[in-house]
Amino acid sequence: MVAHAPNFAPIRQPQNDLEDRSNQVTRSHPSPEVSEDDEQQRPRRLRIAAVVAVALLAALLVWFALPERVEATVVERSDVARAVVLTGRVRPPARPLVGASVSGTVREVLVQEGDRVAAGQLLVRLDDAQPAAAVAEARAALSEAGASARAEVERTARDYQQAERDLERARSLNQAGAISQRELEQAAQRAADAREAMEVARARSTSSGGSALATVARLQAALEGAQAQLALTRLAAPAAATVILRRVDPGDVVTPGQVLLELALHGSTEIVAFASEDALGDLQREARALVSADAYPGETFPARISWIAPAVDPTQGTVEVRFAVPKPPAYLLPDMTVSVDVEVSQRTGALVVPREAVRQTGGDSGWVLVEQGGRALRRSVRLGIIGPDRVEILEGLAEGELVLTSDVEPDSRVRVRR
Repeated sequence: MVAHAPNFAPIRQPQNDLEDRSNQVTRSHPSPEVSEDDEQQRPRRLRIAAVVAVALLAALLVWFALPERVEATVVERSDVARAVVLTGRVRPPARPLVGASVSGTVREVLVQEGDRVAAGQLLVRLDDAQPAAAVAEARAALSEAGASARAEVERTARDYQQAERDLERARSLNQAGAISQRELEQAAQRAADAREAMEVARARSTSSGGSALATVARLQAALEGAQAQLALTRLAAPAAATVILRRVDPGDVVTPGQVLLELALHGSTEIVAFASEDALGDLQREARALVSADAYPGETFPARISWIAPAVDPTQGTVEVRFAVPKPPAYLLPDMTVSVDVEVSQRTGALVVPREAVRQTGGDSGWVLVEQGGRALRRSVRLGIIGPDRVEILEGLAEGELVLTSDVEPDSRVRVRR
């Protein structure tokens, strides 16, 4: 039996390392095949992209070439006013300080901050035991001295009356022959002495030279002094007011001059403001104003200038201005901060433009931009009243013209937005 060798194909060895690596790469990553359709579509895509880019560039060029769109307003006639705005504070007619005149311990404080009090109403009471005792003692001494003086007058009056009765009886007896003429004369003398004693007693009780009256006068003065000391322990409101500050409580020991309460008197309300020196020429007495409190910005009330300081504060460069408030609102409180708009000039039917359309160059000179031939042209104007939102035009514009309110450069191309 014949044995056959296995039928194996001969294995070709790579001739070098480079060929070997090339074969490995070819086996691992076969090369993709580029389709014929993709090759045909590529030029078409490139042409579309180029057309889109050109269209965008053209649109941008057209956009930048167009004039800028701007806002404009018509020159018209209307009312215009100018106001000076000041910041002020509410000031009551007076703010008295209630203080102690004597030393003592506070027994009662009868009011709180914010209470409204009437004239003469008791506010604070100090310990009054000693002054009250002094008043009682002086009153008793005066009463005793007065009683003694009255008793002396009454006694001499009774003696005189008795002497007059004795004289009448003596006359009757003398006429009947019961007594002698000498006895009658003695009775008459006793009546005359009693009359003189009564008159002296009366004179002492009513004459400043009398010791009894002097005693009574001294005691009366002592009583009044004691009553005055007692009154100093009771602190009352000097007038109708509101308590705005309380600095004392029961049990506190106070000394003379110490402030216990601060009041704001009721009456005409006043607003005090300080205007800058350069506004002095615009302010005049009786000028009308409109006031609003910072705490109530939606509410306003009228006022008028009642007083302007005759001198300027050299340290601040300001002038004090006071405003009378005829009808203050209920919410107005002392020291409240307010804003005051003082109307200093006004004109009806003036030629006006918005304030943002005017560029002021100094004094009454300025300029505006008007649209003419598609361009923003600068035009000089003369200004009148400059209000918070409108400006009066005296020269340079006519009614019905358009002025630009947008911020653009002069001589630039513009289109007015309709």
